[in-house]
Amino acid sequence: MVNMVNTANVANTWWDILLIGGASGIGKSRAAARLAGESGAFVVEFDDVVGAVQEITTAAQHPELHHFDDPLVTEGLSPERELDLQIATARALEPAVLGVVRNRLTVDVPAVVEGDYLTPAAAARAVEAGRAAGRRVRAVFLHEPDAARITANYAAREPECGVQAQRAEVGARYSHWLAEQAHRHALPVVECRPWDTLAERLDAALRTSPDAAPNTAPGEAPNAAPDRAVRQSGRVS
Repeated sequence: MVNMVNTANVANTWWDILLIGGASGIGKSRAAARLAGESGAFVVEFDDVVGAVQEITTAAQHPELHHFDDPLVTEGLSPERELDLQIATARALEPAVLGVVRNRLTVDVPAVVEGDYLTPAAAARAVEAGRAAGRRVRAVFLHEPDAARITANYAAREPECGVQAQRAEVGARYSHWLAEQAHRHALPVVECRPWDTLAERLDAALRTSPDAAPNTAPGEAPNAAPDRAVRQSGRVS
């Protein structure tokens, strides 16, 4: 099970809005909640935004947002194809990420935005929007490369679902993709474990992270290789 992160020494000194991305089942919600609690920040769970967007759209209107509406349709897909669809969904939601950040820029209360569908490209654009507004927007991506660890996390969190090894394997591979993209956008990546030092490592990453990727246009990655080179498997939910 993901242990509660000790973030007692981490305050919002280095940010007004903090984006925390990462795959499902790696502990980012707990880290976000604790960071927000220690800093007096408001928590925005981007999964709630995703649900709202999907509720007011249809597959005919925005097919890229509804790839996984019917489990029977996706059941026979190859892991590679499922990962393609997962990434396509995340990219389709990038404007929503920027909309959330721009809204939070209008208020003085610090905010932590966390979710599976936060892409590094969207985070880089959000950081630049913050810089243009004179606010400190930071982004960090948590990384868990071990599918067995994610499987154990799911077992502790959702015991009624049984062993979710395939879901965890996909999550680990999606985590690798996010980490690769984050590096391309000059955004910090922090390994989830060891849990007892995560707070300090997050603080160090945020202290040293730039306020934007200076040589990267919004949504672009310099000299980026094709995404398929780092895609390995599956869907994250």
